[in-house]
Amino acid sequence: MTNEVTVPLLPCASIDDIETFYGVLGFRTTYKQRKPNACVGVQREDLHLQFFEIAGFDPEQSYGSCLVLTADIEGLHRAFAAGMRAAYGKVLVSGTPRMTRPRARKNADGLGGFSVIDPGGNWIRVFRDAAATAATPAATPAGRLAKALANAVVQADSRGSVGQAVRILDSALARPQDDDDPAEQVEVLVYRAELAMVLHDPKTAAEMLARAQSVPLTEDEFERAAPAFDNAAELAAALR
Repeated sequence: MTNEVTVPLLPCASIDDIETFYGVLGFRTTYKQRKPNACVGVQREDLHLQFFEIAGFDPEQSYGSCLVLTADIEGLHRAFAAGMRAAYGKVLVSGTPRMTRPRARKNADGLGGFSVIDPGGNWIRVFRDAAATAATPAATPAGRLAKALANAVVQADSRGSVGQAVRILDSALARPQDDDDPAEQVEVLVYRAELAMVLHDPKTAAEMLARAQSVPLTEDEFERAAPAFDNAAELAAALR
């Protein structure tokens, strides 16, 4: 048999909140009912999701999750980010709901991915579909800071263990070495700022962003750090 379709069915506290949030991301409602059980279905192109409401459900305790494979994680992330900016004035990087940035995942063979954590606390994990693209996995991190960053991304972006990711980065930043790559230092500082915002610690986030801006960079290093500075600009805007 071919052309089978699997649709995740995920829990939430409010199907109205779910419908509104996914509408921001460009989804349309395909089905909604209140009785006998409250549920809603949403669709964006070939991406289908359905949700059921549980009275008293705590999104922070949710284990709901699903994988989305796509040939263009960057394009999907840009579309979601644009919807958030239009609706909220910024990309949501802390609290619930929120969205992480596309990053290489060493626990996904080095391919890129990002996550949307929706109002139900469900993790919608978007990964590059290697079978549908000529995607080349990111090179294995070689530098000390790059290795720390890769480990922290696994903990925070994949497992939701933000505290453990913070400990990894703080340990790396506390022991600077002469051969540290300045571009990697910027990436670590900006990601540490992002994690501070997830933990509702704007003071530390601002401090890390300021440190990132003060790292001396050559032209080549600045070019390599450009994506991190783009993220820094988003974070700074969210702090205002």
